[in-house]
Amino acid sequence: MKKVEIDTFLKFQFVSSPTFSPDGAWVAFLVTTADREKNMYHKNLYAYHPETGKLLRLTSRGDCKTYTWTSGHTLLFSADRDLKKEEGSSPSTAFYELSVHGGEAEPAFQIPEAVSSIQALPDHRFLVMINYDNYKETRKSSYEVIDELPFWSNGHGFTNARRNRLAIFDRESGQLTWVADSWTDCMEYSLFGDLLLYRAYPFKQSVRGPKPGIYLYNMKTGETKTMLEPETRRTGAIELLNEQEAIVQSVDLSCTDFTTYCDFYKLNLSDGSLSLFAPYDYSVGSSVGSDARYGGGQSHKAVNGDFYFVSTVNDFSFLYLLKKDGTISGPLTKGSSCDSFDICGDHLASCEFQGMKLAELYVDGVQVTHFNNWLEQEYQLSRPEPLIFRAKDGYEIHGWVMKPADYEEGKTYPAILNIHGGPRSVFSDVYYHEMQVWASAGYFVFYSNPRGSDGRGSDFGNVNGLYGTVDYENLMDFTDEVLKRYPAIDKERVGVTGGSYGGIMTNWIVGHTDRFKAAVSQRSIANWISYEHSSDIGHYFVLMDLGGNTRTTPKLLWDQSPLQFAPNCRTPILFLHSDQDYRCYMAEGLAMYSAVKRNGCPARLCLFHGENHELSRSGKPENRIDRMKELIDWMDQWLKK
Repeated sequence: MKKVEIDTFLKFQFVSSPTFSPDGAWVAFLVTTADREKNMYHKNLYAYHPETGKLLRLTSRGDCKTYTWTSGHTLLFSADRDLKKEEGSSPSTAFYELSVHGGEAEPAFQIPEAVSSIQALPDHRFLVMINYDNYKETRKSSYEVIDELPFWSNGHGFTNARRNRLAIFDRESGQLTWVADSWTDCMEYSLFGDLLLYRAYPFKQSVRGPKPGIYLYNMKTGETKTMLEPETRRTGAIELLNEQEAIVQSVDLSCTDFTTYCDFYKLNLSDGSLSLFAPYDYSVGSSVGSDARYGGGQSHKAVNGDFYFVSTVNDFSFLYLLKKDGTISGPLTKGSSCDSFDICGDHLASCEFQGMKLAELYVDGVQVTHFNNWLEQEYQLSRPEPLIFRAKDGYEIHGWVMKPADYEEGKTYPAILNIHGGPRSVFSDVYYHEMQVWASAGYFVFYSNPRGSDGRGSDFGNVNGLYGTVDYENLMDFTDEVLKRYPAIDKERVGVTGGSYGGIMTNWIVGHTDRFKAAVSQRSIANWISYEHSSDIGHYFVLMDLGGNTRTTPKLLWDQSPLQFAPNCRTPILFLHSDQDYRCYMAEGLAMYSAVKRNGCPARLCLFHGENHELSRSGKPENRIDRMKELIDWMDQWLKK
């Protein structure tokens, strides 16, 4: 069998965003593929008929962006085809309609705005999310105006005066009816009949806080009621159950810290009161990490008064059901990571990672697409072996170890410790491309979920103000345990890497120990004081996760900053960063590089142009390949020679 190579991911077909047709007869979904020659991705629309097993590819140009069902057999999707855009012209989004029964996609209509999502409503209407620019009449390309916070967003660039706006589009009249004013930033929403419940933050040229409000809009009367004022309490997922109540993820009004998970509350639509419905000490959505997925889909939905939701529990994410009586079911899916789903009647469609399989479409628990079966059939994959132990602090730590390809008893091998981002995310046993590449290159690979990770409750996930202490100790304990159980690892040839939070910990590790002989720090943070004022989420994330800010506790932030300990670094270290990473701005990577370079230890920095925080997961194909080459070459240089 072949070994996994860096460019093997170019053959992946990424399945995402399943939705049933209104009558439940079809399941539509998206499939994304990489194109190295054009250095981009193509996204096409597919449909599956559960009763007959028929699978149809509905588009072939690769330009499908967002879609919605308009009837039991007709879909509407947006694409750039036939839409002429001149430089400086107003944005416009073209939509096309096609039937699952065949025929060409026909132009349907254009909306003179930049539409990011669409959902069909009765009477030829659509609910659309629009990227709206309040400065579009005065904005110039020669300079940027900044008069609010945040002023940019990872993956979206400068966002000053730009808002996500909800609107009702009438297909027959071509009229747009705005749900809120142009300065209100709208987020997720839920529909039931004529009611639209949505989370939003209304702000104008000021500072947006971490706690949006909740609003109820009547699409028939045009009236809006405030259900929850902004900055009142933390909230998460929202779903209308009926015309009287909704499910809202929230915390108790007296809760002032940001470390606790949100429980499930009932929202009374008549008076806006929130009452605890079901305590829940986990997150909603999948936080299982992988660089082998592309695309989204819904993670929660209300059906006949029941609430279905994806949640990460321990090291895996499954679909669960919150019943009308307040009880929560066991897992409804089998895979290690349920990424998205849809429910219609008694039928469930889900997009899941199962074992070493890449994400595929499952209907009622049965795999119905097989786009990526070739991977297990043709390639030699390293199977993650679970390793559970009790760390010195008394907490149980979960991790995995992957053996090198062509592993032979009696031989010794170099190894790489990989640290996940977040910190509230998790590693699991799903396919992770970069780690398969490392194993194919002759490395042991080991990784874990230390304290601060998701899936184990608020206590385990709380590292507020503790960065570089309990998490660092867990990682070192895990390394010790792996080296003890796997004597084939040459302890003199162990490297460490990680991205985002994993990059922070890599920076921290090289300032506190010389046990690792090489390091690769990716999209990292060096100084929490500068991070607070440069990251798109810094002004509230630092307060939420570091236990203070530069105004109140600068010493606390500096004590948790790897830059303080950079003079101790003697480990050869490579920094990988992107110049449009506004989550962990490139100044952080440059600062750490500059600091360790002065020590005389080998250091190198690769700054990828035009990429953001998602380089390793959805960056341009060529840049993803170059990133992996740089990483492997660095590890080979210091761990193999």
